[in-house]
Amino acid sequence: MHTGDGKKRRLRVSLVQQGVWATALESMPLAMGYLKATLDGDPDIGTEVDVTIHNFSGGDTLTVMANQLFSEQLPDVLAFSVLGWNVRSFGALAETYKQSKPDGLVVFGGTHVANQGERVFRMNPDVDVVVNAEGEFTFLELVRARLDDRDFSLVPGLSLPGPGHTVVTTEEAPRIEDLSRIPSPFLTNSIEMLDHLGRFRYDVALMETNRGCPYKCAFCYWGGAVGQKVRAFPRERLIEEVDYFAFHEVDTIVLCDANFGLLREDRDFVENVVRIRAKRGFPRSIETSWAKNKSAIFYDIVKQMKEGGLRSSFTLALQTLNDAALTGMNRRNMKINDWESLVAWLQENDLDCYAELIWGAPGETRESFLAGYDDLAVKVPRIATYPLLILPNTHYTEHRDKFGFVTVRGDTDDFEYVLQHETMSVQENREMQRFLFWARTVGENAIFRHLWDPVRELAGMTQSQVLLSMMEWFNGCADPVAAPLRTLDLDLVDAQVVAQTINYMYTEPAFERLVLQWWEEAVLPGLPASAGPFLTDVLRYDMATRPLYDGGPEHVSGLPVVSIGGLDHYVRSSPQLSFDVPAALGAGRAGGTWTVPEPAAWRADLYYKVGFKNHLDSHEVAAQYRGKLSHELGHTGDAAQETESR
Repeated sequence: MHTGDGKKRRLRVSLVQQGVWATALESMPLAMGYLKATLDGDPDIGTEVDVTIHNFSGGDTLTVMANQLFSEQLPDVLAFSVLGWNVRSFGALAETYKQSKPDGLVVFGGTHVANQGERVFRMNPDVDVVVNAEGEFTFLELVRARLDDRDFSLVPGLSLPGPGHTVVTTEEAPRIEDLSRIPSPFLTNSIEMLDHLGRFRYDVALMETNRGCPYKCAFCYWGGAVGQKVRAFPRERLIEEVDYFAFHEVDTIVLCDANFGLLREDRDFVENVVRIRAKRGFPRSIETSWAKNKSAIFYDIVKQMKEGGLRSSFTLALQTLNDAALTGMNRRNMKINDWESLVAWLQENDLDCYAELIWGAPGETRESFLAGYDDLAVKVPRIATYPLLILPNTHYTEHRDKFGFVTVRGDTDDFEYVLQHETMSVQENREMQRFLFWARTVGENAIFRHLWDPVRELAGMTQSQVLLSMMEWFNGCADPVAAPLRTLDLDLVDAQVVAQTINYMYTEPAFERLVLQWWEEAVLPGLPASAGPFLTDVLRYDMATRPLYDGGPEHVSGLPVVSIGGLDHYVRSSPQLSFDVPAALGAGRAGGTWTVPEPAAWRADLYYKVGFKNHLDSHEVAAQYRGKLSHELGHTGDAAQETESR
């Protein structure tokens, strides 16, 4: 690049990423960190580019983003990491950019636009290039071509607008077999890691230990790496990265791997994390997408984590228990379907797990889904339930006519939501969306945690029946506080609806009152008289042990804060109960036989880890913040040292 006086100037590159959630802390811009590290680290062009990452929250408006991006000197290259939730906003920002810099280069990359050049250019005429491959070296070559004024059509892995509304797609770029070629965005400081106070600035640390997935599930396009050999990052580098995070006291590392626990290298990785935790006290938790088929390696890893004090939410990514739907998903023969023995093993080892289901897969009906949901809930009550999305480049997309899909795009995103197909009508789907509202908020996000087993065993109510009861009662509740929880006009449950509702359930002081009113009016009259008082106490204990929202002083004012194991906890007394609920729950789960205990007045202090406000939208991490008794923290009450009062 040259200035008007013939002097060469550095190429300005802006990399733009936006998360889906409006969180208190930032989400780490890992994808753009890889691009910046690769550009900065290239010996030929690293000194010729100025690369800036702009990392936006899901709550940032177009005006906020435009002011940050365009208030100073405009970049020469504006590159976006595009996903279904931000593609519309990024198209609008591209339009704004081209008004001021018509010769600027706009690049779209990411799973939502890869191999979708025709649609992207039709909907976003201000986009110049779509990256179809892994971004690091394809984008590097694109920037190199820009610097040298070379034809982009010579760069593999791109789609470009052609003459007459055609699309030119260059030759396919090879996968990056040697991942050590990609510089670490953490160790190179390509991602800004600390805030102005020197603290780790993100909600969790994101990292990859490998790339690739050997499976070909019909609904998935995991970074374009489905059906491929898994490639691992170098072990020494991963150890350095984890040690870096531990030094900065990062509590939770989230691994962006498709099947962690599949490789022997995964076992080695956890062994090293445990050693680092023993040395530095951090990290305390690893979250990931666990290997679909659990091998001996997985069991070894779980044992290592338990012995080393590392937490995790172990995921059963079942998606459905219906054979016809599993066949259509290309998952019929996966060993994950034999899940009950794994759950039993995890529970024997006091390890938390949750399951995932997808509503709306071809072959599934309302009856089969609810039956599968309840069968699963007997063993795993925390179930993440998602509506089926038809994503670009997937088997479902390529064979949509075979399955009879009728879809609609989201109001604020670009995902295709399924309205109907060969085994699901529009009306049936609408009814189930309303069920999903309660399944995702109360079930998935563990508003109720202890109630499910005793209410099923002592009153014969399945988990879906409890949720449907809540749905019907709140729909008919005239209390103004219930208005955000009515689903009569709800046709689609998307991520934003769930996030807004969870926020409301934790911040509205009257929510607990309404839950107890629902129980007394809709459930209690139908319960056996002998079980009603005890189950009511279980519900009250559930509400008391929900994570404590600390987004403002009105929620935690006056509560003492104690330091336990180096972490601050709020202390609050439980409500006075007529039964020793924790003891009864422990006895029922240990013996498998549920009985109504004898009345015994009970009350105790509950401990809530400080900082739940930063993880309100993440049900995996939020589970770490529920109220616990002293013995559940691994200490005696006397061992907790009070450090502050609020």
